[in-house]
Amino acid sequence: MVNWLKNAVFYEIYPQSFADTNGDGIGDIQGIIDHLDYIQELGCNAVWLNPCFESPFLDAGYDVSDYMKVAPRYGTNADLKRLFEEVHRRDMHVMLDLVPGHTSWDHPWFQESLKPENNAYTGRYVWTDEAWKSFEGVGSIRGFLRGLSQRDGCVAVNFYSHQPCLNYGFFEVDEPEWQQPMDSEDALATREAIKDIMRFWLEMGCDGFRVDMAGSLVKNDPEQEGTILLWQDFMDFLAKEFPDAAMISEWGQPDRSLKSGFHMDFMLHFGPSHYPDLFHGDDPYFSREGKGNAKEFIDYYKMCYEPTNGKGMICVPSGNHDMDRLSKWLDAEEIKIVFAFVLSLPGAPFIYYGDELGMKYLPDVVSVEGGYHRTGSRSPMQWNSSLNAGFSDGAADLLYIPIDPDKNRPTAEKQMADPDSIYHEVKKLIQIRQANPVLQSEAKIEFLYCEEKAYPLAYRRTNGKDSVLVVINPSGKEASFEYGGKLGEVVYKNGGDLKAEDGKLVVPAATAVFVREER
Repeated sequence: MVNWLKNAVFYEIYPQSFADTNGDGIGDIQGIIDHLDYIQELGCNAVWLNPCFESPFLDAGYDVSDYMKVAPRYGTNADLKRLFEEVHRRDMHVMLDLVPGHTSWDHPWFQESLKPENNAYTGRYVWTDEAWKSFEGVGSIRGFLRGLSQRDGCVAVNFYSHQPCLNYGFFEVDEPEWQQPMDSEDALATREAIKDIMRFWLEMGCDGFRVDMAGSLVKNDPEQEGTILLWQDFMDFLAKEFPDAAMISEWGQPDRSLKSGFHMDFMLHFGPSHYPDLFHGDDPYFSREGKGNAKEFIDYYKMCYEPTNGKGMICVPSGNHDMDRLSKWLDAEEIKIVFAFVLSLPGAPFIYYGDELGMKYLPDVVSVEGGYHRTGSRSPMQWNSSLNAGFSDGAADLLYIPIDPDKNRPTAEKQMADPDSIYHEVKKLIQIRQANPVLQSEAKIEFLYCEEKAYPLAYRRTNGKDSVLVVINPSGKEASFEYGGKLGEVVYKNGGDLKAEDGKLVVPAATAVFVREER
C-alpha cells in the first residue's frame, strides 16, 4: 500500500458547493485553500476533490471537455497547483477525480471522432459501423446516440446521452467489423492518452486519483477480466513513474478492483454491497428504532475482505455526492454512532463535506447540472450565520444550489462552539484513530457478532501488538452477545458502560465503545 494511505482520513469536497470567494455563487479553488485549516483542525489529512476540469457541466463536471485545464469557474491551473502546495505544506495529501470511461460530447477528441474522414480520433470512442446498428446485448454499454454527424455509425454512451464511451476495446469480440480487441491500436492509444493526463497532474503535485466508474471501461467483459488487466497495466505504469500515487476506485466490488492493483475500493450504495441497509431507508440499522439489518452488508464486506490478506483496502464513506445525506434518515445522536463505525473500520474513511455538521438533505430543490434527486445532497457548505451561511457574498439567486432555508440549520461555527456536537464527536474519533494504529487502515478486522436483524455489532481490530474490541449498539434497547475475552482500558465511549454477565457482554442502548482486550 502507498505509505501515506495507512493513516489517511479523507474529506470529500464538492468544489461547486464548498466556498465561493468571488461572489459568483459557485465555489472555487481559492475557497478550498481558505478552508484547509478547518479540514486539518477536524483531523482529516487527505482531500478528495470532485471533478474540477473544464466541462459544459451537464453532469456537474463528470462530463469533461478538457482533462488538462481547470474549469474557469473554479480558477486556473496555477490555482490548483497552489492548492497542491498548500495541502502539502500542512503535511496533507490531495486526490483528484479521474473520469476515464467517457468524455463530454464537447471534447475535441469527440468532435474529431464525429468526422466521416478517418483521423487519429476515429477510434477513440466506441462506434458501430452503421447508423442502423446499435448496441443491444453488448455488455457494459448503457445507451447510444445516432445521427449526430455525417459519420456512419452509432456511438455508445456510458451514462447520460452527452457522455460518449472512450474505447478501451472489447474483451469478447462478437462482431469484428466494428468491435475492436483490447490490444488494437485505437484501444491502446486511449490508454496512453489517459496516462498522459495522469502524468500531467501528478507532476504538478497531485497525490493520486479517485477513479470514476472504474469497472466500466472494457466492453463485453462479463466477469470484468479485461478491465482488471487494463487497470493492472495502469498500476504498473504508476509503480514505475509515480510509486507514491494512490489509486482508489469507484467499483463497489473490492474482490475485483483489488485484483486490478487499486490500493482501495469503495463499498457503495449501488451494486451488491447493501450499504443502504446501514444508514438509509425506512429501517436503517443505525436507527434507534432497532429494526435494521446489517448482516447482508457485513457478509459482503467479509467476502470482499478475504482477498485483501488483512490489508485494509476497503473504504466505507459517511456519504458522497451521489447519496442522500445521513441526516435524511438519522438524527444527530444516531449520526455520531455512524461515525464511530466508519472511523473504526480498516481502509481510509471518507467524510463527505458537511456530514460532520449533520447538514440536511434538501428534498425539494430543483435539479442542477444533472443532479436530479442527488442535488439535495450538494447544497452549499454552511460555515456561519452570515449572508448565505458564509458560503458566498453573492446574491441568493446566484447560488449554485440554494442554501438550506432552515434558520436553525447547522453551521461549522455553531458546531465548533458546541462541545456535544457531531463535529466534536467526529474530531474526537479521528484523534483516537490517529493515536491508535490498531484502528487505522491496515490493522486487521474480525467480526465477532452480527446476526440477522439483531444488535449489537461487534468486531475486533488487531495489528500484532494491540487488540481493540469495537461494540456498536445503535438501537434504543439494551443488547448482548457472547464474549469470553478480558477487557481492559476503554479507548472511546459514546453511551453507557459495557457489563459482563454470564459469559456475555451487555451493551446499553445507543452506545458505541472501543475497549482494549487484555491477553
